[in-house]
Amino acid sequence: MTEQAAQAVWVNEAWGKALDKVRRTSQRIGAGFPHASPNGEYVLEPPHWWTAGFWPGMLWLLYNGSGDERLRGIAEECEARLDEVLDGYTRLDHDLGFMWTLTSLASYKLTGSEESKRRALKAANYLAARFNLKGRFIRAWNPWSAGEDNAGVAIIDCAMNVPLLFQASAMTGDPRYRHVAEAHMDTVAADFVRPDGSVYHIMRYDPDTGERIGGIGGQGYAPESAWSRGTAWAIYGLTLAYHHTGKQAYLDTAKRVAHFFLANLPEDHVPHWDFRAPLEERQYRDSSAGACAASGLLLLSEQVGELEAAVYREPAVRMLESLYASYGAFNDHAQEGLILHGTSHYPNQTNVDVPLIYGDFFFVEGLARLQGKGPFYWE
Repeated sequence: MTEQAAQAVWVNEAWGKALDKVRRTSQRIGAGFPHASPNGEYVLEPPHWWTAGFWPGMLWLLYNGSGDERLRGIAEECEARLDEVLDGYTRLDHDLGFMWTLTSLASYKLTGSEESKRRALKAANYLAARFNLKGRFIRAWNPWSAGEDNAGVAIIDCAMNVPLLFQASAMTGDPRYRHVAEAHMDTVAADFVRPDGSVYHIMRYDPDTGERIGGIGGQGYAPESAWSRGTAWAIYGLTLAYHHTGKQAYLDTAKRVAHFFLANLPEDHVPHWDFRAPLEERQYRDSSAGACAASGLLLLSEQVGELEAAVYREPAVRMLESLYASYGAFNDHAQEGLILHGTSHYPNQTNVDVPLIYGDFFFVEGLARLQGKGPFYWE
């Protein structure tokens, strides 16, 4: 059996097991919004929670690959439930991109729904409105508590939110969404990515002058450490920015981050939660970082020349195969998650060593990429 044929066997097997399990778990989860599964059952969050798009996004992926109308129906119910957030919630933040790219934009791409297109464009308007002109960044959050000032905070995660803006320009013919997205990604490339390819999670700016104040550790171990999921966000987000613009600086920076990520992987190809945490603090993996990076690396392999493609594609395949073979919970009926050993927020000791819905989503998306089952909603 050729290597390509052997790969097709496990990929098809993994896809089938993921589809079967989601069909089963969807009977309980329905049009809910799961985040983490600490005790075998996904905890459902309110619709405004930042992960609300990943479950319906995964349902759309599986629907597109299987034609299962029941999965499509649940995804559409989730999208409709988000109207209460889009139209009535006053604390929307930069995660608008995650939430409506994987719901409304997915629906529009797959079904042509004009209502979904309207929702996606409304979300894009709210996201663009968070742009700080002086600092050339999209503000991350609103204050979490009375008196808190985070008006000058931007985070690497937003690299995955700006594809909504690139696509809003394509849908409307209005370049202003793209201008905001490019300005933010210019800032990511200049300020978030260190010369060695490691990445800051949080950057603080003076919101009035735009002056850069400095990095913050956030979900990483320390300000100068290397949080692995943030590294994965950067690989994928910068690659998507290149895909949408053709701007060479984005591709060059994405490759630099990818090389750092790959050089720091352990033997089983699934990253620890922070590449630079002290050894005694580094024992936990983050399978979600591996899944996200793998899907981003597969896209990156398509953006480079033929001679370079294998540099990114082959480790992506190894990561996905390791996640399937060693981290999968497909046959465990007591566990709703697909992929074990995710780490959400180690410094806060929140959802450590558990399945995470975004890990499941990116794992399924990676399989879909290997099978050519697009379109993919970020693109």
